[in-house]
Amino acid sequence: MGDWLLGLPVFWMGVVIQAIIYLYTAAVYLVITRLAVGERAKAFKAVSPGMLPPLSVVFALLVGFLAAQVWSDGQAASAAVNREASALRGIVLLAATFPGDPEHRLRDLVGRHIQDVVNNDWPAMGTGHADLHLIPPNMAEALHVSLALSPQTAGQTIAQRELVGAIENALDARRQRIILSHSTINWVKWIALLAQAGLTLIAIAMVHSDNRRANQIILAIFATGVGAAVILIAAHARPFSGEISVKPAILLQVMPESTASVGKP
Repeated sequence: MGDWLLGLPVFWMGVVIQAIIYLYTAAVYLVITRLAVGERAKAFKAVSPGMLPPLSVVFALLVGFLAAQVWSDGQAASAAVNREASALRGIVLLAATFPGDPEHRLRDLVGRHIQDVVNNDWPAMGTGHADLHLIPPNMAEALHVSLALSPQTAGQTIAQRELVGAIENALDARRQRIILSHSTINWVKWIALLAQAGLTLIAIAMVHSDNRRANQIILAIFATGVGAAVILIAAHARPFSGEISVKPAILLQVMPESTASVGKP
């Protein structure tokens, strides 16, 4: 499904998807109704109504399969962002163990990293173009600062070790969210879902071809259900794209106070 459609607000996405499905349904109804004369009408009526439940069940299974995928990706993306925020908060807290210039440098680096994430990473993840090749420069510098510290007490020695671990944890969480930002429903799955819905609509039109009013009603009901299912999946198709997506709010909440007022979207 097109990037432009997945990036629309849910309301307008729903309008577009439902309009397309209704247009297809109307075309199916008009074609079947026009063809349902003479021998073809008898052939259409010979189509067993018993095939409709299996077709509907297969469609429902496909919807469940895709819904499980997008919800799982969304939960994993949210967990990765929360883990990154916790790790960054840990860096800020542990930096206080080294008062003076090291603390200020680490707090400043964390603040600048969060600004870069919000201003650069999030837009790139929304379009699926975030890159894993480059290490975040602020986190790389924070790691160098942490490794260069000279602990004077046993507590500072432990804090230095925890600082390095927190930075590595933040980088790992960043890798996870960028990987998840490339997750989406591929075209094969979309085609399978829409083809199953389209075949079911055709079968319904054939089975009820002798009763136009009943045909219109059942086609409209099923088309509305198909639209609702497609909208539900499309709105969650990309964890970091669209109106219903993972936001960087939790990262902004852990922004060090000295930089909290800078770079908010």
